Amino acid sequence: MTARLDAQMAFLNEACRLKSVNRATPLCDGSRPENSGEHSWHIALYALVLAEQAPAGVKIDRVIRMLLIHDLVEIDAGDAPVYGNHDKAALELAESAAADRIFGLLPADQAADLRALWDEFEANQTPDARFAKSLDRFQPPNQNLVAGGGSWTDYDVSYDMLVDRVGHKIAHGAPGLWDWINPRIRAFFGI
Repeated sequence: MTARLDAQMAFLNEACRLKSVNRATPLCDGSRPENSGEHSWHIALYALVLAEQAPAGVKIDRVIRMLLIHDLVEIDAGDAPVYGNHDKAALELAESAAADRIFGLLPADQAADLRALWDEFEANQTPDARFAKSLDRFQPPNQNLVAGGGSWTDYDVSYDMLVDRVGHKIAHGAPGLWDWINPRIRAFFGI
C-alpha cells in the first residue's frame, strides 16, 4: 500500500510541473499566456459542458480523462505551438519518451491504463479521441477571438492556415462546433 501511494504521489507531484509550461494561446482576458495545466483543465471543462456536441457513442468520461492527461508530456517535451514550425518526427519521439517516463512513475496498472489512453488520444482514431482532439483544437481559437487575435497575431496566421492546422480537426470530431466558430473566425479575418 505504501509503495503504491508513494508512486501515485510521485506522479501527481510531477504533474504539477505542467503548470509551469506556457503556451502560445493567451487567457481570454489577454493578460498573459495560459499554461498547459490551465489548458488541460479548461478543455476538460469544455468536454463536460459541450458533451451534447459529441457524436453518438462518445463516452464523455473517457474524453475528460484523455484531456486531463493529454499534455503531461509537455513537462519534458515543452509545448509546440500549433502555428509554429516543428520537426514532427523529433517531437513525436520526445513526447513518447516523456510519456514513458511520466506515466512510468505510476504503479504498473495505472501506468498502462493512462499510457494507453494517451496513445489513443494521439492516434486520433476512435470516436472518443476524435472528439477530445477536436476540443483541444477548438478551445484556442475561442480564446484568440475573445483576446483580440492572441497567438494568431503573434504567428501571423491566415484564415487558410487556421483551417489547415485546426479547422479540419475540429470539423472531423465535432462538426457542430466548427459550424459555430467558423463564421466568427471568418469575421475576424474579414472574410
